[in-house]
Amino acid sequence: MGVLGAWGIHRILLLHWFRYPAPPIDSHQCHQPSVLVQLPVYNEAAVIGRLIDAVAQLDWPNLRIQVLDDSTDETSSLAATRVDYWLSQGIQISHIQRKTRSGYKAGALAEGLTLDNSDFIGIFDADFVPEKDFLKQMMVSFASPQTGMVQARWGHLNRDQSWLSRIQSMMLDGHFLIEHTARYRTGRFFNFNGTAGIWRRKAIEDAGGWSHDTVTEDLDLSYRAQMAGWSFVYRDDVVAPAEVPGSMQAFLTQQHRWAKGTVQTARKLLGPLLQAPLPWSVRLEASNHLTMVLAYPFVFTLALLLPVSISARSALFSEGMAWLDLFAILATTVSISCFYAAALRCGGEHLRHRWWEIPLAMAVGIGCSGGQTLAVIEGMFSNDATFVRTPKQGSSGKVVLVARNRTSRLLITGGMTAYYVIAIMWIVHGEYWTSLPFVFLFGSGFAINFMNCCLEGGHTEGVGEMGGAPAAK
Repeated sequence: MGVLGAWGIHRILLLHWFRYPAPPIDSHQCHQPSVLVQLPVYNEAAVIGRLIDAVAQLDWPNLRIQVLDDSTDETSSLAATRVDYWLSQGIQISHIQRKTRSGYKAGALAEGLTLDNSDFIGIFDADFVPEKDFLKQMMVSFASPQTGMVQARWGHLNRDQSWLSRIQSMMLDGHFLIEHTARYRTGRFFNFNGTAGIWRRKAIEDAGGWSHDTVTEDLDLSYRAQMAGWSFVYRDDVVAPAEVPGSMQAFLTQQHRWAKGTVQTARKLLGPLLQAPLPWSVRLEASNHLTMVLAYPFVFTLALLLPVSISARSALFSEGMAWLDLFAILATTVSISCFYAAALRCGGEHLRHRWWEIPLAMAVGIGCSGGQTLAVIEGMFSNDATFVRTPKQGSSGKVVLVARNRTSRLLITGGMTAYYVIAIMWIVHGEYWTSLPFVFLFGSGFAINFMNCCLEGGHTEGVGEMGGAPAAK
């Protein structure tokens, strides 16, 4: 709880840094260079047409588009149809298909760069729908020759689809509206989020190019570029709409990939980062960013120990020591509550109508801690960089399920749910009322995740082979 409390203090620091004034943006633009927009896709039939149509309508005189299509399903034919249409309309767009999925997304992006010489590279994942003026708004931020990347804020197309989409949107707003803003305004490192951003080609090359030895190739390249001396710009006023996962299993798949990849990137870059000739404040915050996912094992360990600790304290200490639980729930949840409350308000939401999202998000985060702990362990000890895509639903609104790691998730969340049902019954019987709120928060988190995974069922998407490794989608 002491370690988790330290991360809580860090969230309060982010809220403080968030209030720093934003650096001015030089809106003067003397020329309009060629911009290549890359669209890395893999089996995205539900959204491929929407993506290509939106990007083809971007308002920029020197626009080139690459559809980097590694698909093995009908996505390729759908993409070819839209590419042919926009070619007939005079758009410079190409449909690129590789023989193998070598390097996954990073490999596709790297190969695309060898086929074009544009100085600026925009990237969009399949679930994004950029506005027509996206490039005009973003490119003015490259006035400084040292600016290597400009990142836009993510919007949420399906924010009000369900309670799960609501809390995911709030979590992402916390990342983009608070974390990114705070780090950018105080001159600290922040990362390209894999999509809805524009790179200066020279920054990619100076950093060593795209690498596929981690699952989070975007985080890896971001830190290497900033360590090489390039500065990044964050545009919280430019929003790129996208959809959030429509099912609990899709959400957990996405979170697993992000946690595993972050640890892999930390293994790779933490040493060079700490030795880099950078201000200590920059190195400290960057190191914290790379290791923040370690909070998941601490949360899961706390979940295992909490009921036992209540029993131990009741035997070893006076009854008044139970007030420690009340203090603990305040110390570890107030910072998170303030963080997400600020995210809701900055996102234009009315807190009095959406307050329930905050405890629900905390509960879901706790319920994810078991699976995320496995992801952290994988990142620590595994070099496997298989890219597992997040299923998209598109305009159909059909919830897409995925069965990857479903059994381990059910075992962990099911076992912890039963554990906490017994713990709550024991606490009520023993009348340890001050411990009940904290225990109920943890128990409800595991129960919510377990019930949703059970109700959703699941199916396994097609698995291909590439280089001897399963090419999971």
